[in-house]
Amino acid sequence: MAETPLSVPLDRTSPIPLYFQLARELERRIREGELPPGTRLENEILLAGRLGLSRPTLRRAIEYLVDQGLLVRKRGVGTQVATPRVRRPVELSSLYDDLDQAGQRPRTEVLGLSVRPAPEAVAHRLEVDPGTEVYALERLRYAGDEPLALMHNHLPLDLVDLTAERLAETGLYRLLRAGGVTVKIASQSIGARGATAAEARALGEVPGAPLLTMDRVAYDDTGRVIEAGSHVYRASRYSFELTLTG
Repeated sequence: MAETPLSVPLDRTSPIPLYFQLARELERRIREGELPPGTRLENEILLAGRLGLSRPTLRRAIEYLVDQGLLVRKRGVGTQVATPRVRRPVELSSLYDDLDQAGQRPRTEVLGLSVRPAPEAVAHRLEVDPGTEVYALERLRYAGDEPLALMHNHLPLDLVDLTAERLAETGLYRLLRAGGVTVKIASQSIGARGATAAEARALGEVPGAPLLTMDRVAYDDTGRVIEAGSHVYRASRYSFELTLTG
């Protein structure tokens, strides 16, 4: 399929980053069928020039859509609209809220709360420079008296004032909302693996027991990354309930 020249209106006075404006407009066009599967985007240099954007800004928008599974890069071909995969609409909520609404009496044990320089991998997920100081959290979430999930999260320092006492009392997203942060959108992946010895001890399982995994990067209503989390759940006690639409 021939390359498709794009024209996308961008509001340069808006507080929403230009890459996020572009990504969301392309996402809309893809989901509504204006850019069908197989549509090939222009060369990055040409497209950046057409839209009046820097190449890093354009590349960031494309990487966002690649991460969403909407675009794919092919060697020798370029960037194309991906063939649709089965989409699993999962409500953007926190484990604490889910347990509370289900009457499961959530309780949190804060295993670690510190401020530390972000390693390169964490900095990439939070979209900050490596070495930037961020919050690092480790929590054990209970449903009633049983341990259910081991959660690791990283957040920018300037979003909300976190203390171990506040984290033990309520959920992280509730604290963010109370601090005026609007949790708007998230990129999430779900998987499975065996428990390490340390995870097994924390969760009351045996080493190698099946765990469900969830990795999430959440954004606020301006497109800023507000949280990157990596959680593991006891598969014997927890499942993800998904609604599939056709």
